[in-house]
Amino acid sequence: MSLLLVLPVIIPLFTAILALLCWRHINVQRGIAVVGASCLMVAAVTLLLTISDRGIQCVQVSNWQAPFGITLVADLFGAVMVVLAATSLLAVTVYSLGSVGRALEAVGYYPLIHVMVAGICGAFLTGDVFNLYVCFEVTLVSSFVLMAMGGERQQIEGAIKYVTLNLMASAIFLAAIGLLYGVAGTLNMADLATVLANEPRQTLVNSIAMLFMVGFGIKAAVFPLFFWLPASYHTPNVAITTLFAALLTKVGVYALIRFFTLIFVGDTGLTHTVLLVLAGLTMITGVLGAVAQTEFRRLLSFHIISQIGYLLLGLGLLTHFSLAAVVYFMGHVIIAKTALLLLSGVTQRISGTSELKELGGFYKESPLLSVVFLVPALSLAGIPPLSGFWAKFAVVKASLEAEQYVMVVAALAVGLFTLYYMLNVWAEVFWKDRPVDHPVVAKAPLVMWGPMVAMGILTLGISFGVDPLFQLANRAAFQLIDRQEYIRAVLGGAL
Repeated sequence: MSLLLVLPVIIPLFTAILALLCWRHINVQRGIAVVGASCLMVAAVTLLLTISDRGIQCVQVSNWQAPFGITLVADLFGAVMVVLAATSLLAVTVYSLGSVGRALEAVGYYPLIHVMVAGICGAFLTGDVFNLYVCFEVTLVSSFVLMAMGGERQQIEGAIKYVTLNLMASAIFLAAIGLLYGVAGTLNMADLATVLANEPRQTLVNSIAMLFMVGFGIKAAVFPLFFWLPASYHTPNVAITTLFAALLTKVGVYALIRFFTLIFVGDTGLTHTVLLVLAGLTMITGVLGAVAQTEFRRLLSFHIISQIGYLLLGLGLLTHFSLAAVVYFMGHVIIAKTALLLLSGVTQRISGTSELKELGGFYKESPLLSVVFLVPALSLAGIPPLSGFWAKFAVVKASLEAEQYVMVVAALAVGLFTLYYMLNVWAEVFWKDRPVDHPVVAKAPLVMWGPMVAMGILTLGISFGVDPLFQLANRAAFQLIDRQEYIRAVLGGAL
């Protein structure tokens, strides 16, 4: 079991090292990257099946007993996130074989994406706050380089905004860690849950909680701290954008969920009310920003923000059903968003542009591409019986049960706006004729089509497999609500 918890971090790191050793042999790097991503997928699925069968598992590295030393913990939520990270990495790695090009491959593209995913998997599995910070930094350093890779003016401008805001988030995160250690005398998450449960200085604890909320909120692109995302995510190669959109903001959301279901639960009347307000504002500003966009990837970048709002809404409600909705919603949005971003890269390769007004005619030219668009697009809009409908239905139902009627109205309105601009994309990219002054400039390689179609099929899979998947989400939510199970797995005791 100890090896199984370490593998999701070791495999991408080892893959990156092997790829670096083959620096001058691009084709060998490609093979290593695909094999490494495939191995990570196998390890992630094995971990999820094991956790599902045996319950929460914990490993103390070098046999240092908790709360000392390095702790790795896998519950169902963390294991699901590792599987989603592995799925996105495999899809993007294969897609990159036809989309990235030799110029980026020659300067360390494959090692960088695997180092980034190693940090992401480490964040999902760590049981220690400081090691979470280390994993964040590993992820961010590699993402900084990926963001600027190519050196175009637009990329550098986007990278500066991305780096500046995320360094601010890291500084806030580190300051919050120092204050938390000063209050609790520990950074082990399970130990923090026990210590802070008996901490009489609740006002001080709430202040530290707000610092973490700001730090993670920047990384998750929560209102009003999201403006760096649409200014930067559309600038790098589409494969890099896809990996960022699928995983980076979700690491911030994961950290918020972990901290505000396990550690900061002493004054939920304050902390989770703030989360609810931020959820509503994030949903609304994200969807309104998307409506105003005329560039395909920039529109999808704003859409990422609105979906973050739904995830925060489930967390803010803090009920078993709302957290189950969050787990299912997380899988839905990562898979569907990956499919759409990969598709945007195919349309850009064929037309040489991503401006909606300059695209068109794809319905006649490629019915398959049209179907691949409609499935995740309508799913994200919440059209039944696709996965987005079940995800949003669960969030809205949880809001009704909690009598949060304003949030219900916001969630439904955002769904309608999402449908509006997805139909607008359909009309511009697929339904209208191609402008005569923008002919087809190239064909997209088959290796770009495979991952895109596969993610579309996965979207259908999680739509029609909603019953077993939501049962899994229910079990993950029980583990998040029942903090004692997590604490027992790490410390061997209970609250």
